[in-house]
Amino acid sequence: MSSTPLVIGHRGASRDAPENTLGAFRLAFEQGADGIEADFRLTADGAIVCLHDDTTGRTATKDLEVRQSTVAELRALEQRRWQGTPWSGEWIPTLAEVLDELPPGKRIYVELKSGTEIVPELATVLAASRVEPERVRFLSFSAPLIQLLKETLPGYRACWLTDYRWRGSWYPRPEQVVATLQRIGADGLASRGHKVLDAAFVARLREAGMEVHVWTVDDPAGAGRFAALEVDAIMTNRPGWLRRLLSRAAASGASGGER
Repeated sequence: MSSTPLVIGHRGASRDAPENTLGAFRLAFEQGADGIEADFRLTADGAIVCLHDDTTGRTATKDLEVRQSTVAELRALEQRRWQGTPWSGEWIPTLAEVLDELPPGKRIYVELKSGTEIVPELATVLAASRVEPERVRFLSFSAPLIQLLKETLPGYRACWLTDYRWRGSWYPRPEQVVATLQRIGADGLASRGHKVLDAAFVARLREAGMEVHVWTVDDPAGAGRFAALEVDAIMTNRPGWLRRLLSRAAASGASGGER
């Protein structure tokens, strides 16, 4: 393995701390992550908050719809699963707060869960941040949103998120993915860790000048396979585990596993 992928904490160190919270992000960096991935949505009063779902019911003590709630209403909620633990005081942070927590040299993968309406506020928050554009990657499943981001914020890199579905064969096909990336001006692909992403597919992406990022890899076999493919980054719920795994593999010159 000639190139070790970056280790990116998926929603922070989300196996050990409440996802998409400052505590989870801090823990990811303590565990050796090179960066974090986090999900962002627009609130009713125009703030950008860090939350994966469109409602808070899965993760918090009260079920609110993000786009119909104010940032103050959302921040008043407690994390459901983590009540009574050291993480019980965590709240839903804003994008500005997450950017403020980013250590020097570390990356943030900003997955946008809202539509194009989030772009003006996104631009405002980023302009006020100390985080350099080269440390930011935008992610979205929406090809039109990625295209708009590249037109509106050309100094930032944006990658199209892609999953695969079986329709007689796996869809979208590699040639369709590459064509879409080129059409929308994307800087790369953020792909589910799937067998579709093989050496030939990665080679086609590299020939097209694309970055390659993979989510969400929490098993030794998957981590070893994507490291061997020399993807740019692996997103994982277990950044400490993945850091140790890749470090041992790099030291020995062979793949290893931890269970």
